[in-house]
Amino acid sequence: MAEPIPAKCGYVHVEDKPFYWEFYGTGERDAVCLLNGVAMSTRSWFPSLPLVLDEYDVILYDYWGQGNSFSEDVPYSIPRFCDALTLVVNELGISRFHIMGISYGGFIALDYARLYQERLHTMTLSGILLTHERLFEMYRDLSMRLYETGQMELYAHYLYEKIFGETFVRRVGAQLAVMCQKMVERYTPLRHCLIRLTAAQDRLFADLDQNLTGYCAIRVPTLIMAGAEDRTIPPWVQKKICSILPNTRYEAIPDSGHVVYLEKPALFFGALKAFAKARSLDFVMPA
Repeated sequence: MAEPIPAKCGYVHVEDKPFYWEFYGTGERDAVCLLNGVAMSTRSWFPSLPLVLDEYDVILYDYWGQGNSFSEDVPYSIPRFCDALTLVVNELGISRFHIMGISYGGFIALDYARLYQERLHTMTLSGILLTHERLFEMYRDLSMRLYETGQMELYAHYLYEKIFGETFVRRVGAQLAVMCQKMVERYTPLRHCLIRLTAAQDRLFADLDQNLTGYCAIRVPTLIMAGAEDRTIPPWVQKKICSILPNTRYEAIPDSGHVVYLEKPALFFGALKAFAKARSLDFVMPA
């Protein structure tokens, strides 16, 4: 299948460091920004684009340490990632848009809503948390140890065993090993990027208590789609966000793990589009 060609693409700069972005669509419809997980790039969304572009324009961008963006070994910052997204939508002439963050992308979505909620129609989250959880801290500590010691094959095996649900793993079969090997090849020379991205996440959690009032002030309609089999951030942890964000709807997606958009794409993107169309929590989840 041919790679999609963006209608527009380019770079914005924060602190003189480039962020790469792409825009797909006509500019005449609402836009949805799909936010990368930690080991993703704009290219990771290519197979999913047809599931969104039938109704919405799409914004993609790489954080520092990803894809075509700045990737040197210096500190990264999630608030600066949010600033970059505002520069992107300003350049596109988009006043308000829908945001969707999966896993690490959910941290960017939440901080974006804290800093720039007036720019958002809706926010969709999946595989995310906004509370201090010891089991997640243990998962983070082990991941960081493997990055720092260069054990990328072990990390990839550990990650891919953990993030998917049983149904998906059985369905993809031997392809899972191929996916795992591609990750090793991609990030072995760039493991410093994973270290820096994780350190930026650590800063978000270090500042969580002092920023809690800002998160509680988010009034953007928010949909949480948690994989019912998510062992990375279990669904009951994700549901705690409903007690922080006042305008939130929670849905558990059966037979899926941490990467719901990949494991249940028709259901996930169908719900995303129904929610975006309603611009409220009062919508019907697709079957």
